[in-house]
Amino acid sequence: MEHYVWWAVAGIGLIIVEMLSGTLILLVLGLAAFGGALAAWLGASFAVQAAVAVALAAVGMLVASSLKKKKSAADKISDSLDVGHTVLLESWVSEADGVAKVRYRNATWDARVTGTRTPGGTVFYIVATDGNTLHISSTKAQ
Repeated sequence: MEHYVWWAVAGIGLIIVEMLSGTLILLVLGLAAFGGALAAWLGASFAVQAAVAVALAAVGMLVASSLKKKKSAADKISDSLDVGHTVLLESWVSEADGVAKVRYRNATWDARVTGTRTPGGTVFYIVATDGNTLHISSTKAQ
């Protein structure tokens, strides 16, 4: 069998496994294998075929890494949209543990109070979020 067929079979196999696993790495490697198949089909030596596949894999990994970094930065921004907003302390669930109910966006939220703890009706600032729990403080986050 010709070299380009082996490269193509490897590329197809990697992409099929990619669809089952959901990682971006195998997709990049599968596309790099197709690059090696193209080089083989054009009549390049095995060393050139391998170099093409390695180069495409390296470039693909760099692109995938930068996309992942951009996505994680966007996730951090979306997580912090509530930080700095004010909430109204409605009641304590456990004052000793710093757990309270607060009013934010016309709804009651669970909150963890850090720093000073004052009676209900006090304005606090959101300093972080953890799922549906707000982390609040009497001082505004910078």
